[in-house]
Amino acid sequence: MLQTLVVLLAATVLLIPLSRRAGFGSVLGYLAAGILIGPSGLRLITDVDEIREISELGVVMLLFLIGLELRPQRLWVMRRSVLGMGAAQVIVTGALLALLAYWRGLDWVGAGAIGAGLALSSTAIVLPMLSERDLLGSVAGRDSFAVLLFQDLAFIPLVAAVPLLVGERPTHAPWHEVAQGVGAIAALLIGGRFIIRPAFRAIGGARIPEVFNAMALLVVIGAAATANAFGLSMSLGAFLAGVNMSDSEYRHELRADIEPFEGLLLGFFFMSVGMSANLGLVITEPGRIAIAVAALMAVKIVVAYAIGRISRQDNRSAIRFAMAMPQGSEFSFVLFAAALGVGALDQDSADRATLVVTLSMVMTPILFAVSERLVIPRFTPKTKPVYDTVHDDHTPVIICGFGRVGQIVGRVLRMHGIPFTALENDPAQVDVVRRFGTKVYYGEPTRPDVLRAAGAEHAQLLVVAISDIEESLRIVDMARRNFPKLKIVSRARNRRHAHLLMDRGITGFVRETLHSSLKLSEIALGSIGVAQDEARRAVEMFAEHDERFLRQSYSFHDDERQMIQSAQQAAAELVDLFEADHRRREQQESEAQQSASISDASSAQPGE
Repeated sequence: MLQTLVVLLAATVLLIPLSRRAGFGSVLGYLAAGILIGPSGLRLITDVDEIREISELGVVMLLFLIGLELRPQRLWVMRRSVLGMGAAQVIVTGALLALLAYWRGLDWVGAGAIGAGLALSSTAIVLPMLSERDLLGSVAGRDSFAVLLFQDLAFIPLVAAVPLLVGERPTHAPWHEVAQGVGAIAALLIGGRFIIRPAFRAIGGARIPEVFNAMALLVVIGAAATANAFGLSMSLGAFLAGVNMSDSEYRHELRADIEPFEGLLLGFFFMSVGMSANLGLVITEPGRIAIAVAALMAVKIVVAYAIGRISRQDNRSAIRFAMAMPQGSEFSFVLFAAALGVGALDQDSADRATLVVTLSMVMTPILFAVSERLVIPRFTPKTKPVYDTVHDDHTPVIICGFGRVGQIVGRVLRMHGIPFTALENDPAQVDVVRRFGTKVYYGEPTRPDVLRAAGAEHAQLLVVAISDIEESLRIVDMARRNFPKLKIVSRARNRRHAHLLMDRGITGFVRETLHSSLKLSEIALGSIGVAQDEARRAVEMFAEHDERFLRQSYSFHDDERQMIQSAQQAAAELVDLFEADHRRREQQESEAQQSASISDASSAQPGE
């Protein structure tokens, strides 16, 4: 087991960075690692079943973390997507794939089992793949999650219906398992609310970290085991436990504790999928396997795209939704095994179907990455902006960028009765500001003709409040070149931006987070008992020292080595400065106490 763990970790360290650097994400790297070290590759690991049993906990923990982010109210809002899009995807895809399997020579029983298994998609692949690209919150991400959630629910009756394919007469009502599943869901939702939260309070919350960690793992694995005992998928049980805790006070601590386990175990799960691939069939039947994989992915892409468009997704969202869902599922393996057990599938058909699912999992990250690079940009609207005609209102101040910073400057100027002209190149921001009654022009402030139309030739001041550093510097360069008499003050994103402004002779700049950070520091000191005067003095000393270091380091700001050395020296000087100030204040207090004692002694009456 120790050797197996070393091989798994080494494969992770070597192949995952390569896959991410190539733009294919982590999932493909894990699958490729599994194929490389598994029975069909270097045979460094041969006991795949043992690894899969442990690594399936990664999928369980993934669904728990997703449940933590979903309030029950949001699930209710998603009900139409879950039931509508989910049901349509499973039924239509399953029927088409069953027809293809029947056309390729399987009987109706085997074709039905193949169609049902291949209709499902992999939660463990789709959600991490979308998450890596920050797409889970998009329309395509939300709809993908809704369909995957329906598939988790549909998996229960699908497995229960497998014996019916071969006419096996059940000893009890056919949907007895379904009733058990519904009861288990109700028990997890109700019992979780009245048991889990009081249990966390009983152990003292997060005050004892190791006990809290153990309790967090117990909740996830216990919910998964409960669901599994009643015939549900373990991941569904963990998901329901996460939903139960989504509005609790322990949500953030639970996420922090579970995430490290989830990431590593989910990677091991993908490796086990890669290891289970019977690559011998690829060598003996390359054409047949390639056609099967292509047919599976083509059918699922076409059906998903059509469902997306019917559901009023735009082209980009429908393409993303379709390209995320064309693979088979980890649940497909379970369903094929159940069909094999009751005789609905023979061993050869089950092996081919399992290999097709595995290869579709390998191909999905590649196709999705290619789609994001080549297809999605073609459907991105490239409407050329139609800027406003800027009028010269003879205002003394021009503000470039009317976001958070620019609006505050504008409001203060308005309080003093000073008129200004505001330019903003984000149409959405312009619409928002105009709705509140502020006049702002939609224009590109980097263009000299726009600044000239705004009155830069006779204005007194240009305020550069743009957040983008490069764009801010372009405005400064252009303004100094075309309007040399115009005074310029600027927002500086950071120390580097400040030095670049100093390169251009701009001394009136403000680092955007400096003053708010100093004020927050003063409040923090006061909150832990430091006297108000002492807290204010400490912040003022730091601000003076930091400003002095900013000016001193300007002469060598392009020399990284000297900047690092100078920053270390400045930090040491700041410590010395605080210590000297502390000693001086202690001496002053001591002298004051001595003076007070002498004064009391001299004023005392004889005999007292």
